[in-house]
Amino acid sequence: MQSIDPKLKVFTLSSNQGVAEEIAKVIGVELGKIAVARFSDGEIQINIEESIRGCDVYIIQSTSSPVNQNLMELLIMIDALKRASAKTINIVMPYYGYARQDRKARSREPITAKLVANLIETAGATRVITLDLHAPQIQGFFDIPIDHLMGVPILADYFNSKGLEDIVIVSPDHGGVTRARKMADRLKAPIAIIDKRRPKPNVAEVMNIVGNVQGKTAILIDDIIDTAGTITLAANALVENGASAVYACCTHPVLSGPAIERIQNSNIKELVVTNSIALHDDMRIEKIVELSVAPLIAEAIVRVHEQESISALFD
Repeated sequence: MQSIDPKLKVFTLSSNQGVAEEIAKVIGVELGKIAVARFSDGEIQINIEESIRGCDVYIIQSTSSPVNQNLMELLIMIDALKRASAKTINIVMPYYGYARQDRKARSREPITAKLVANLIETAGATRVITLDLHAPQIQGFFDIPIDHLMGVPILADYFNSKGLEDIVIVSPDHGGVTRARKMADRLKAPIAIIDKRRPKPNVAEVMNIVGNVQGKTAILIDDIIDTAGTITLAANALVENGASAVYACCTHPVLSGPAIERIQNSNIKELVVTNSIALHDDMRIEKIVELSVAPLIAEAIVRVHEQESISALFD
């Protein structure tokens, strides 16, 4: 990527330093100078240490753990940029936190994904670029432009390179069928579906499998793996129903609580994730393979800045 407009500025906050450095390198710019500090009571203090007047600014920040701290950092940064006369404030969120709270499943529940969208807009953002929203309809919660990138091509390319034979793409629930179908189209493979019930959050119970997995190499695909209860139960069910090997993949490796232990002790041969959420050292086990979303996001930033098509990235 050549002849970069000097008015294009890329900043990062605390959640995605590694991937932000990769993105800036691919684009061919230096990360913007910024100081993020804490008062003794935990309040966040941000200082932008260069002029951004009249610039198109891109802030890279996932609202992953610690979710509320990273979200608050982002809102404060948006306010700082607005008051420093940035021309546009573009939020690059590889992982959109609170996306699982996208509807009222029960009485008196909040729709927190909408609340987060309101906060980002009210703070002063002019655009959002995000990756694999848990529910695509969250795009409708914003009244500003939102570019929704897909992680499936990155994951599919990896499995294509492995040369696996007789594969079946498996959705761990009914809600992920569209994602599984996109992966299946790229790998020219059939799909299967796990019929799952979730009695309460982070608790899943496998009921049965729709589709043929007997003697096949199964690839489970999901957008988020949190406590890994769903994905490991699904892997066990696939093996019990005759799958010869089970791989798993996701875009967002939240991997909280007992997730790493469950994956380590599961029937999953390999778990493929992206770096939309930074993996801590204790998460880097032999079974986990990490792929980079930096080239995709960098290309999206340049296309947005140059007013070119984003959908062409996935044709």
